[in-house]
Amino acid sequence: MRAVLAAPPPTLLVIAKEPVPGRVKTRLTPPFTPDQAAALAADALADTLRTLAAVPAGRRLLVLDGSPGPWLPPGWEVVPQTAGGLDERLAAAFAHAGPQAPAVLVGMDTPQLTARTLAEPLAAARRAGVDAWYGPAADGGFWALGLARPTPELARRLLVGVPMSAPHTGSTLERRLAAAGLSVARLPVLRDVDTAADADAAAALAPHGRFAARLRSLRAAAGVTG
Repeated sequence: MRAVLAAPPPTLLVIAKEPVPGRVKTRLTPPFTPDQAAALAADALADTLRTLAAVPAGRRLLVLDGSPGPWLPPGWEVVPQTAGGLDERLAAAFAHAGPQAPAVLVGMDTPQLTARTLAEPLAAARRAGVDAWYGPAADGGFWALGLARPTPELARRLLVGVPMSAPHTGSTLERRLAAAGLSVARLPVLRDVDTAADADAAAALAPHGRFAARLRSLRAAAGVTG
C-alpha cells in the first residue's frame, strides 16, 4: 500500500500539429474543404486535451508543431516539436518527460478517446510490473505509447526507424518493445481520424464532443447525413 501511495502520477504528452488549412487532415479533402478539415482537426485536438485533463497526471504537455490557438485549454504546457521525421519527433517528445514518472504519448487523431481508457491502466495500483503501454490503431498504426521509465535513449531505440503511416507501423513497434524485453500492457484498439468514414465512426462513439458537433454542422450544411 505504501508503494502505491508513493507512486508518482504520470506525465501525459500529446503530439499535435497546429490546425492550419492545407497542413492538417488533408485526407479529409474531399469531401471537406481545407478550412473545414482544419476546423475538424482543431476540434479533435480540443476534445483530446479536454479528455486528458480528466486523467490524473503530474504534468500535461502539448508537443506542438506550430503555435497554440483558442482550442488550447488551461493546464497544458506547450513545448515545440523537434525537426525530423515523425519517428524522430515522437521519440524526442519523451525527452520532455523525466524518468521519475511514467509518460504516455498520444496523438490528436482520436477524439473518441475517453479518460477512463487511460486513467485505469495508469492508476498506481495497476502499474506494478508494467514497463510500457501500447495502444494499437485500427489501420495498423498506434495511437498511444507509454513508458514506465522514459528516457530519450529508450524512446529513440523504440521509435527511430519505425516506418510511419504504414500498415505494419504498429507491428514493427510491438516487435521492438518485445526485443527490448519490456512488459507491455495493451490498450484498446482505436480508430484514427484520417478519412471521412473515420470521422463519422469517431463522432458516433463520442457524439457529445466538439468534433462530433462540428461534423454534424458540416454535414448538415452540405445536406449530407454521413
